[in-house]
Amino acid sequence: METRDTLGRLMRDLRISVTDRCNFRCTYCMPKELFGADHAFLPRASLLSFEEIARLARLFAALGVTKLRLTGGEPLVRKEIERLVALLAPIPGIADISLTTNGSLLTADKARQLKAAGLQRITISLDALDDATFKAMNGVGFPVRKVLDAIDNAVAAGFAPVKINMVLKRGANDACIEAMAEHFRGSGCVLRFIEFMDVGTTNGWRMQDVVPSAEVIARVDARWPLERVPANYPGEVANRWRYKDGAGEVGVIASVTQPFCGGCTRARLSAEGVLYTCLFAGGGASLRDLLRGGADDEVVMDKIAGVWGRRRDRYSELRTEATPEIAARKKIEMSYIGG
Repeated sequence: METRDTLGRLMRDLRISVTDRCNFRCTYCMPKELFGADHAFLPRASLLSFEEIARLARLFAALGVTKLRLTGGEPLVRKEIERLVALLAPIPGIADISLTTNGSLLTADKARQLKAAGLQRITISLDALDDATFKAMNGVGFPVRKVLDAIDNAVAAGFAPVKINMVLKRGANDACIEAMAEHFRGSGCVLRFIEFMDVGTTNGWRMQDVVPSAEVIARVDARWPLERVPANYPGEVANRWRYKDGAGEVGVIASVTQPFCGGCTRARLSAEGVLYTCLFAGGGASLRDLLRGGADDEVVMDKIAGVWGRRRDRYSELRTEATPEIAARKKIEMSYIGG
């Protein structure tokens, strides 16, 4: 089945937040000044169970979703997440299951368990290679070495290629672009540079803090010549480039300077079962209430299809059109909805 929105965009991807908790306090997501020790996270009872997530994933698959990505917060904070992966892997129609993590809890054993359960791809966040910069950005003094160990653990478990996400913020870590590129050239990992985004309302986003992806590519190309690579599939968020000397590839995610709303196929499910149709959404529709109220599959599917069918989201395009009231709109935090 195909499910399309008002602009004709298919629903193909589902990003599932399994928790709103994280053990990092990254400045662009959960700044520690606002997410302190007294911050009220969702109570355990509010979270979808693994069985509820699997049921919803099966219904999304019946409506045309083929790819699942597990996010948070930090998804590995959720205990026994490999059990959830094992529930998702057999769902008919699901061709790809991936996970995004900060790597802090990705031990060699955990990586093997996730692979054995059916996880196919893994993305690890790393915003700098020098400890001073990285510790400042993650907000809790976590060292680079442990994230590099996590990357090694993922590679050893058979995940290939491991993707490395680097969020760039002007004046914070933009001096680290070339060092990151050099480190991951020839490693088999794919480094992706992500523009600092105005997700939520707590990260102090300003346009002048964005490092445009065109600048990033120009800087890397000046050191190691690049050539453009076609997208792997329709709606891929990263623009792909490969080194002309054969040392692998890099990507840029330019959602601020080069919006890709027109090809967006991603629905998002929060940890408490709220369906959102955009990363920059201000509100969503509760599916958990339907599940716990006894609704049958047909009712839940009708709800999902109806929400997507009314979808008109193109926030990044509107922001690029420099509409001040759009940029100032109240939005759900990334730690709640998933990146």
